Amino acid sequence: MALMQRVFNQHPEITEGSHELHTYNPLLTRLLVNRGITTQESADKFLKPNYDTDMNDPYLMHDMERAVVRIFEAIEAKQKIVVYADYDCDGIPGAVIMNDFFKKIGYENFYIYIPDRHDEGYGLNKEAIQKFIDEGVELLFTIDLGTTDHEDIAQAQANGIDVIVSDHHLPHETLPKAFAIVNPKIVGRVSMDGTRHDSAESYPDPMLCGSGVVFKLVQAFIQKYGEVFKINTGWEKWLLDMAGLATLSDMVPLVGENRLIARFGLQVFRKSPRPGITQLLRLLKIDQSTLVEDDLTFMVTPRLNAASRMDSPMRAFELLAERDSVKASAVALHLTTINDERKRIVAQIMKEVKHALSEREIGEIIVIGNPKWRIGVLGLVAGKICDEYDRPTFVWGREGGAVSRDVDVASETAPLKGSCRSNGRVNVVRLMESAKESFIDFGGHELAGGFSVSNEHVHFLEQKLCANFETVKQDGVIAGAMIDCALSLADINEKTVSMIESLAPFGLGNPKPLFLFKNLTITATKQFGKEKNHLEITVIDDKKKLCTAMSFFADENTFSKKASVGEKIDLIATIEKSYFAGRITLRLRIIDIQ
Repeated sequence: MALMQRVFNQHPEITEGSHELHTYNPLLTRLLVNRGITTQESADKFLKPNYDTDMNDPYLMHDMERAVVRIFEAIEAKQKIVVYADYDCDGIPGAVIMNDFFKKIGYENFYIYIPDRHDEGYGLNKEAIQKFIDEGVELLFTIDLGTTDHEDIAQAQANGIDVIVSDHHLPHETLPKAFAIVNPKIVGRVSMDGTRHDSAESYPDPMLCGSGVVFKLVQAFIQKYGEVFKINTGWEKWLLDMAGLATLSDMVPLVGENRLIARFGLQVFRKSPRPGITQLLRLLKIDQSTLVEDDLTFMVTPRLNAASRMDSPMRAFELLAERDSVKASAVALHLTTINDERKRIVAQIMKEVKHALSEREIGEIIVIGNPKWRIGVLGLVAGKICDEYDRPTFVWGREGGAVSRDVDVASETAPLKGSCRSNGRVNVVRLMESAKESFIDFGGHELAGGFSVSNEHVHFLEQKLCANFETVKQDGVIAGAMIDCALSLADINEKTVSMIESLAPFGLGNPKPLFLFKNLTITATKQFGKEKNHLEITVIDDKKKLCTAMSFFADENTFSKKASVGEKIDLIATIEKSYFAGRITLRLRIIDIQ
């Protein structure tokens, strides 16, 4: 089995470079330069972002004016509106944003619709559209979906329902004939009067997540009609907790406007009065006032996504939108319980995956599946395989399968559905487009997607994708993790941590600073946690400086070199501040031991 190798580009010494940064500490300067920030202006903007001056004009986005005016007209005419949101931790926060917005202006003739992941699948569907037609819906607003739903949108438009698509997924060759498609990846824009404003570029920050697009739409609405509804300029900032949650959860690059949304979103999240948030964080023993991005992505997001994977996505919406603390507490406990069950199922599938892959040759692409695998967890499984084997990964199951829907027999005629993840070497949507004859349907963005495939084609899918990989792969995307510089244990102090924190939040496009600590000796090791599945080591340098380093879900054999007492090592790690048990301590998070 060819497990992923840890490859690092090293910048061991802090030296002067070709940049204009003269006012910052040498370490902070190195961290900025390593992230492509080389001018004083760009550094000031990165470290001290300004909401009022750094946010993009929302009306630069495709069809924004048409969408805003149409929503205003629907409100004025008291038309029935349906907000149709995707079932994950991008779509659901967007639904909460629209729910809060409508309640703010006192509009009641709307409701939230989130499709069932198992019964309805991703995107719009004809049964739901027919339901809206029967109910007399006049405006359908989508969140995080719709850009490729041609037939469903045509059905709605032909039956008197105007469709406004708000989405961030890559469009196909042609766009559906919706009333408006608000998507930062679509080039140009169209005014309400039908005038097209063509440009060579898409929206300045095309990598917004779905809820980020919704946030920009509310921002645009308030700019145009805020006075009509007596909404103060800037009220939308209180929605940044949801936009920030989605931005961090959806793995979009944390640069440009995404950085603003995530950074200010965390600030709002730390003060958020939403009962569901406060109750869930209390249950997870997370101090809301000191919450960081890892708390959201590793603790909050999985529980919200567990709703659609294991139950109904409306449970996650209820948690975020609920205003009663008692009800919110019950939902928080329920989501935590089903998330534990989700982890058990994923662990079992991964056990089967490792056994299967150990018995076959692994090519450039991994395609693996089982009719009994629960469709709702396949994205997680694909991500784990992709990380461990460093391969773009496609994982499929059968809708209505034994594990998927708790029935005894899987229907052999039910469609095969799955999820895919990229390791950065290929755009999975472009890869699927290169083999579109093999799929019934597919969609997504550069690093993640979903698909359905027939029984006839699934057994040849890996062969087909591997054959096309060379023509669509992205050379040079993966260059290994970058070690920002070498430090000593004496550098682990509040000043260093403060400099690191000024770069936060961290994620795709802005990785946590990674440091090399050379010539250390391990003086102690232990496994900790309820299941003793986390590793902690104590290291000492030649100046007798001690420090603790840890890694979750690891043991002494996890890294390149065994973590044994007395072993001389080089340690690659990040520096972090721990608030465990109310005590503030500085420690290292192990990336590799060499």
